[in-house]
Amino acid sequence: MADTCPSGATVRECTEFLAAHPQIEAIDIVLLDSNGIGRGKIIRRHELEGLYRNGRHLPISILGLDVVGEDVDETGLIWDTGDGDLRAWPVPGSLVAQHGTTPHRAELLLSQYHLDGTPMLSDPRHALHRQVTALAEMGLYPTAALELEFFLLDPERDSEGRVRPAADVLDGRRSAKTQVYSVDHLIGMQPLFADIYAGAALAGITLETLISEYAPGQYELTLQHRVNIMQAVDDLARLKRIVRAQARRHGAVACFMAKPLANYAGSGMHLHLSLCDSEGRNMFSEEEGSGWTDLLRHAIGGVLATMGESMLVFAPHANSWRRFANQSYAPVAPTWGFNNRSVAVRVPAGPRAARRIEHRLSGVDANPHLVAATVLAAVRKGITERIDPGPETTGNGYESDRAEALPRDWNAAIGAARASTFLKEALGEEMHRTFTAVKAAEYARVARMIPDVDYDLYLQTI
Repeated sequence: MADTCPSGATVRECTEFLAAHPQIEAIDIVLLDSNGIGRGKIIRRHELEGLYRNGRHLPISILGLDVVGEDVDETGLIWDTGDGDLRAWPVPGSLVAQHGTTPHRAELLLSQYHLDGTPMLSDPRHALHRQVTALAEMGLYPTAALELEFFLLDPERDSEGRVRPAADVLDGRRSAKTQVYSVDHLIGMQPLFADIYAGAALAGITLETLISEYAPGQYELTLQHRVNIMQAVDDLARLKRIVRAQARRHGAVACFMAKPLANYAGSGMHLHLSLCDSEGRNMFSEEEGSGWTDLLRHAIGGVLATMGESMLVFAPHANSWRRFANQSYAPVAPTWGFNNRSVAVRVPAGPRAARRIEHRLSGVDANPHLVAATVLAAVRKGITERIDPGPETTGNGYESDRAEALPRDWNAAIGAARASTFLKEALGEEMHRTFTAVKAAEYARVARMIPDVDYDLYLQTI
């Protein structure tokens, strides 16, 4: 038994946490699969130290599940392996208390390893770690922040079977209006958001601005910038669980579908990214009076050049593709520009010291570890190959003539991803095989289903 795990976590983290939290009775141990869904177990307090010392056996198939938690044999992670056990180890620094649980529980993130302690490369965390390491070898260190957009919905549908915004938890008022940026509109959900902020604080996550977004029942939370992109991505993944749990406590449903309401904007997951040197200097920052740095331009060039073959990562589900529509705050072409929300890669206004790129393509339903890994790989490719991003887009990016460079639907994106040598390098061969196999299986599942619109249009008319 060792005091340090293959993941870098230490037994001391565990013993100090338990001593500081005598009220904790159980721990959610959570491993994120290719869809970003938390899989794992709830263990009792007395089991935790053993997990830190010996790891925890979990079946290899846990990383080969589809969105409904069923095996995808084509991943090669099920019967080809005999569905054997691998060993999950704690993610360093990820053991935190949870807010509002009865009995008191904590949460611990896990990462999957082979029995000999080498990383299991169908784990999305390892895909991101590979890209962070590759950039570090170039003397570049990614810093990041993400934005979380989501809906709060009523657990009951309306009289026509449609989802509807949740009633205010403060006094039960209802509204079906957009009310973008309305401060008064937020008041009715303040008790719920107070619990979200409290849960985030226990998890070591600094939440910042809350806004009413561009659809009824839609909200956005911004997270504080992190100098470690892995931590920023973990914050986002963990925050989704916090929002879902606290919404449920208040009688609402937290929805992370990309497009739950047909006639309104969907929910994105914008990634804000800078590259720093070993001294922490932002290498995207231009000198006063000069143009964009070559590093910034080439980074954007790499992201744009690989966007088409990467779309499956950014829009991984059937519903994801409903989000992309003209003038819906979801970009429809590989474009970039300054202070422009109609493009795919935006350079936000602000001080030069905080210069960054904002990747606006991903839906909130995407796996944040795979999104970050893919964007970093594209940035690295752009810098290495000195890719020119082309001219900036000014004005309406939805009128771009470059939309044909992106797949037009989910099936085309699956084909592009499977054929992509770039995406195979970005995710690693094992993660690429697992992810694309899961997506192909999900596409087949959806294709077999008959949607209600078919009955509405054809049942009694054809």
